Amino acid sequence: MTAREGDDLGHPVSIDGPAARVVSLVPSLTEAIAATRREALVGATEWCTHPADLDVTRIRGTKNPDRAAIAALEPDLVLANREENRELDIRRLREAGIQVWVTVIETVDESFASMRRMFTDGLCWDVPAWLLEAERVWAEPVASAGRRVAVPIWRDPWMVVGARTFTGDVLDRLGLINAFGDGEDRYPHVDLADIDRDDIDLILLPDEPYVFTADDGPEAFGRAPTTLVSGRSLTWYGPSMVSARADLQRALQQTGTT
Repeated sequence: MTAREGDDLGHPVSIDGPAARVVSLVPSLTEAIAATRREALVGATEWCTHPADLDVTRIRGTKNPDRAAIAALEPDLVLANREENRELDIRRLREAGIQVWVTVIETVDESFASMRRMFTDGLCWDVPAWLLEAERVWAEPVASAGRRVAVPIWRDPWMVVGARTFTGDVLDRLGLINAFGDGEDRYPHVDLADIDRDDIDLILLPDEPYVFTADDGPEAFGRAPTTLVSGRSLTWYGPSMVSARADLQRALQQTGTT
């Protein structure tokens, strides 16, 4: 086997030639592989919903992957993420002799740099065309709107997007101010009253990880206006980033926020 450059945490991988069998433990990375070299993707989690017609072995969830099922697939490389996946699972996969590439992504720029390295150093593939296009789309400047927004990601208990997150950086790129972006926690637990207040201009309700809908979410808020948005556009890095900026701007324009 040939030792390659380390992943985003500096852990080296050793595989022979370009990866031909890949298991992904991250929905957005699953979509990235499927959009680039679909035939190489042999396993993914139950949460990997894009593309909708993906037909691969399912290896349970991001937090409880079936390590035996992963080993049985004989992957050249398993793709993971520090935030999405447990260190315990990654360590035990490596102890079983399985090569794992861990990404660390907390900003838009980090997403591009991390995925470039994943493709070129981890998988030994070329940089895909969709990644080049996504980089171009997000390089365009944004006039700051200065609007304060909150993004709940769970209810009962309520949780919101906080500091040092990919989603928070997406908000910044859209000219928005994350009302919870100055704290210490990345996804703080808060009271409903902390979100539903007069100094927040808009509450964005994504459809994942909690599935906010027209009948489940907006009714909780009496002060701040709300709008439903695509969780994939707001939280996924990968091919969705090609259209995510325009999709989110459209949703915001409908509310008068941009």
